[in-house]
Amino acid sequence: MIINQKNCGLGRYLGIDYGKKRTGLAVCDPTKTIASPFTTVLTNDLHSFIESYTADEDIEGFVIGYPRQMNNKPSEAVRYINPFVKYLEKKYSDIPVYLVDERFTSKMAVQAMVSGGMKKQKRRDKANVDKISAAIILQSFLDCKKI
Repeated sequence: MIINQKNCGLGRYLGIDYGKKRTGLAVCDPTKTIASPFTTVLTNDLHSFIESYTADEDIEGFVIGYPRQMNNKPSEAVRYINPFVKYLEKKYSDIPVYLVDERFTSKMAVQAMVSGGMKKQKRRDKANVDKISAAIILQSFLDCKKI
């Protein structure tokens, strides 16, 4: 007997580092322990990508980086993110949306690439920064759920 993993409690969280041009995506393992960079998608193609991905994979939740200023107020970038959040909540009403403070994730992503020995040319590729930032956002969410 072949069991489809979709809807069998093996859902994953999809981490999203939303940007005006590109959006970084990350996924976690089925045990919801480790976040990994997944891909980077042009933001104009994001809705169709998520529709296709959720048709094939069991997504337990969307984890979106939500930028805040140092005074903890939302940054100006949320005006681009809020409509996307509303879209997800309406289109995928059965999948929860979680917002995670994403301060410093881009700097942390670059530092992770340097520490990991990634060559300078690959570090300059913003798509790498975006998907690693998404993984950092998702990992911080997973770590908080364990507490």
